[in-house]
This record gives sequence, structure tokens and C-alpha cells, in this order.
Amino acid sequence: MPGVTHEDLVELNVAGQVLGGLNSSRLDRILVRDEQTAVSVTSSLLPFQRVGLFLVTVDVKPGEDADAVSRRLDEIIADFIANGPTADEVQRVATQTVAQSFFNIEQVGGFNGKTVALANGAVLAGDPGFFRRNLLEYGAVTPEAVRAAANRWLSRPIYALRIDPGVRELYQEASATRRPPPDNSPPTAQPRDPMPPVGVIDDLDFPDVERARLSNGIEIVYARRSAIPVTLLAMDFDAGVAADPQGGFGTQRLMLSAMTAGANGRDAMQIAEEQERLGANITAFGSLDRSTVQLTALSANLGRSLDLLADIVLRPDFAPSEVERLREQQLALIAAEVTQPNGLAQRALPPIIYGENHPYGRPVSGLGTAASVSPLDRDALVRFHRTWLRPETARLFVVSDRPLAEVRRALESRFGAWRGAADVAVGRKDFSVAIPAPRPRIVLVNRPQSPQSVIYAGAVLPIQGSDDTLALNAANEVLGNNFLSRINTEIRERRGWSYGLSGQVQLRERQTPYVINAPVQADRTGDSIRVLMEQINAFNSTNGVTESEHVRTINGNIRQLPGAYETAGSILGALRTNELYDRSDTYWEDVAPRYRAMTAAQMDAAARAVIDPSRFVWVVVGDASVVHPQLQGLGLEVEVVQPAQ
Repeated sequence: MPGVTHEDLVELNVAGQVLGGLNSSRLDRILVRDEQTAVSVTSSLLPFQRVGLFLVTVDVKPGEDADAVSRRLDEIIADFIANGPTADEVQRVATQTVAQSFFNIEQVGGFNGKTVALANGAVLAGDPGFFRRNLLEYGAVTPEAVRAAANRWLSRPIYALRIDPGVRELYQEASATRRPPPDNSPPTAQPRDPMPPVGVIDDLDFPDVERARLSNGIEIVYARRSAIPVTLLAMDFDAGVAADPQGGFGTQRLMLSAMTAGANGRDAMQIAEEQERLGANITAFGSLDRSTVQLTALSANLGRSLDLLADIVLRPDFAPSEVERLREQQLALIAAEVTQPNGLAQRALPPIIYGENHPYGRPVSGLGTAASVSPLDRDALVRFHRTWLRPETARLFVVSDRPLAEVRRALESRFGAWRGAADVAVGRKDFSVAIPAPRPRIVLVNRPQSPQSVIYAGAVLPIQGSDDTLALNAANEVLGNNFLSRINTEIRERRGWSYGLSGQVQLRERQTPYVINAPVQADRTGDSIRVLMEQINAFNSTNGVTESEHVRTINGNIRQLPGAYETAGSILGALRTNELYDRSDTYWEDVAPRYRAMTAAQMDAAARAVIDPSRFVWVVVGDASVVHPQLQGLGLEVEVVQPAQ
């Protein structure tokens, strides 16, 4: 494929999006939705300075003939090369590309921000303004130009890689090559200018937060941001993975998937196409505590985008055929998750530390289990929607360049008359379920032939989201939640047993856990647990936060604030977490002076009050024949289980 300055770049980008990049792409429509022989498909152009790659990937649906799917893929691509895209497809790609560019250049850095756009243009094309010229070309591209470019490039010979499921063949890892002895001669002094001093960083100026209500009582939490002409809206419902019924884990996830797959008579492809024409994006997702439907819209198209959002939220179809298709996809994701060490670990720990009947005692991915998802049908999704997604449980968060009064009028006309089902009680999660007393032990999940082990350890802390955790989180950056943290430095940098590990206060609305995630080389699993215990115990006794760690943590956290909240998306996220954790509207503006007043002793005290490794359950996913002998001298009971357990 050609590089970034080639005259066919835009046309090939459009080809990649039409084939497998858009939500309404041809490959997705044919292979995933209509013929249902694949679980997911993608295609895209990956351009470099001189050359590029055109990548097409297909995840074949379990039980389908991969050779037949490969032949069908060739047929679809051949048809595209012969006939090209439609004018509507080209227009949808152009609109989506321009809309996405607003968000890319909203931030200074990042992977696609202003700095990257200017630097890529200057280095790769000799023109810092290349990104602007590139965008203008999308407005002029034609279906015939895309067809011609596809014919020139996609008809060339390909490299096809096929990966089949099954037990991996044993292999011998390549031995390390011996390095030449280091040159210990002193380096030649080179003249250089002195490092510039760190300038004064202004405190964060967070946008003022305003509030309003719709006539049915739904609260609007609003912040104005005029940097780009877009509106971001999130409708949060007090539901989430924690609302899944016992025996019905995965219901919320499947319901959210089905909401965007058909609403008010539109099918999934029609919804996707309408979003693309508007330059909008509607997603439905869930965390442990909330179910969310989020809209990203060009403000010029806000009204029509809200019409589509209202259909998805208020009038989902839950067509049985779509529910069946999405259920099969979710079952495939479950099957994939339980083959991965991290997936097995994250499934094992929550029910152990919270108890199986607690709202948080379930797999955090929200996928559920094969046994719980297989029976789910349209009735189960309708029942969950009527119980949990209703005005009584909803709150709207908006960041927009349009004034609150205008936004409220637009929302009132679409959601103001909405009423919850009178014949169904409002859903309520039961957090009164008792959390079992800690029973410290090692639970070894046997995964034969694993070249490394995943250590996933933790305990429920005596705190919840509304508590003040600023000092605790600052202390934990020193201990576990930073690249320079004690545990990462000791196990990764000094000992070389892991590519990276962390310990996190995983904040929840209610009872919050502390969790260590440490993938380590298999023959050092036991040693890694021992070192983790030693590091945490030392931190909790005589080796607390040092002066240099204190200065680094406080300065870093203050100085990163303006960059952390430079985009509409980050501001929307802050509005949502402030509400979830019962924080004030000025929370993030108040953080900097609180950090400046924070002492190392306060950080030590916050961590030592709640992080206690003697309460931890250590889930280890690895090859029991290799790992089990290493665990015998750690002073903990070892319980060996199979992944299915």
C-alpha cells in the first residue's frame, strides 16, 4: 500500500472504512449480521511514510467453516473492487472523519492531538498543515475515485494469516544472545545548554457547573465548553453490572447491546447509517454501578441526533433475531474471556472477597457466564429495561458549546414526558448483603502450559466512593499505582520478573476493593508474592513515603490537572464521577490546594489505615505443576481449582 503522501491515500482510507471500518460496513452487514458466519470484522489502511498496510481481520463464529468464510471474504472484496462504494457510503465516511478530527485536535498532545498532527505533517509530508489539506480532500472524494484506487491496490497479491483455536503446540523459547561487554570508558563530554526550569503551572480552571431539571424530574448537570462545536451527553442510570439478577449475570450487557441494534422500527444498520450521516456516535455501556447511553454529536445536528438517542433509550425494539445474534456474540466473548489469564483472575476474585450474593460479587466485565446468558431472551431484556432504565433512575450530563437553556429545551421535547412503567417497581440494588469475613489464602487456578502467571490479589476496604480518598490514592501512587511505584520498581525494574504490575484502589459507589494485578514469569510466582507482601508490609511499618516520593507525587498530580481536563470528554467524565461519588461541583478546582497541604505522614496514615495484606486473597492463574511447589513456603493455605470452577 502507498504511504501518507500518496495521491490515493484518502481513497484507500475510504475503502477501508466502507469495507470494515464503519459500524454499517459491508463486511459487518454481510458476514456478522446477515449470514452470521463471523463474530467481528475490521478493515483499515495503516499508512507509514513510504508504504502502508491494508488490514482485514475476521473473527470466525465458532462452529463455522473458516475456509468458507475466507472464500466469502474474497468475494465481497472482489465485488467492491469491481463496483466501488455508493455515494452515500462515501459521504458517511467523510462526515465521520471530519467529526472525529474535531476531537483529535481538541487536545494538545495525545496520540492524535494538535502536536501530533503538526509533527506528522512536518516530518512525513514536509507540511505542518498537511492534516488540513488531507481533510479537505474528503469533501471532494468520489465513488469512482475510490473504486479506481481499490482496483489499483487491493487487486495485488495478499498475505493471509489464519490462527485456529486449540491447544498450543509446545515450543522452545529462543535463548538470549550474549551481549558484548559494556564499554565502561567515561563518555566524552558534549556541550549542551542547561535544562530549562519548570515554569509556574496555573491551577485548573474547571468549567462552571450548572443544573436544571426536565418536567419529569430528570436532573441535567451541564458544563459549557466552546473549544469545538460539539455536544457530549451521557444519560446515566443507577443500574450497572451490580443490577444483574442472581442467575441472570450478563443481562445488563446484552440489553445495552440490543438497545443500539434496533429502535422504533430502525434496524441496527439503519441506526448506524443515520449516526454516520449526522457525524454522531451513540454508545451504550455499563460499569459496576451505572448503565449509560452516551451521545457525541455535532452541535449543528444536535436535534436530529437527540431524536435518534430518544428512540434508542425510550423505544428499543429488542427484536428476537437481534437478541439471538447478540447473545451468540456475548457467548463468544465469554468463551474468549475464560481462555485468558486476566479474564479468569477477574472472574475468580470478586465472588471470593464480596460473596456470591453481593451486587459486586460477580465478573466485573459484565459478560456473565455461558449458563446465565444462554437462556436470556427478549422478555428478560424488556423486563430489565422497564425495571432499571427509567426516569426515576436517570441523570443527564452534558458538555456543549450551546447554552444550557437551548440544550434543556431540546431535551425536554424528547424526554420531558417520559414516565416509568406504572406496573413495574423501580429497581433497587441490595447492598445490605453481608460481606464475608476475610479468609486469606491462595486460590490457584490451574492453566496448564502457561508461560507466565497472573497474580490477582485483594480485599474489600472499609471505604466507599463518597469517602475522602485523596490522600489514600496519593499514597498508593507511591506504593502501587504508578510506573515508579515501589512494587513495580522492585519486581519489574530491579528483578525483571514482570513487564509491569500495579496495585489499585478500585473506587466503587459502595464498598471499594484494593486489587493487585501482577503478571509475572511462571518460575517466579511464589517469589513475587513474597516480595509483594514484603513491600506492602514495609510501607505500612517503617518505610513510608519519602521526601522525594512526596514531592514527586504532589507536583505531578497538581501539574497534570490542566491537561487531564482539556477535552469535552474528560470534563463529561469528571461530571459523572463527581455525582457517582457525591463530590462537590468544584471538586477538581479544590484538589490542587489540598495536595499542597498534604504531608507524607498523612499519606502514610491513609494507606496504613486500610491496605492490609494479611487480609488479601491471592488468586493465581498459572500452570499448577510449575506454580504449586513455589507456594508452599508462604504461610498461606493453597486451594487449587480448575477454570470451570
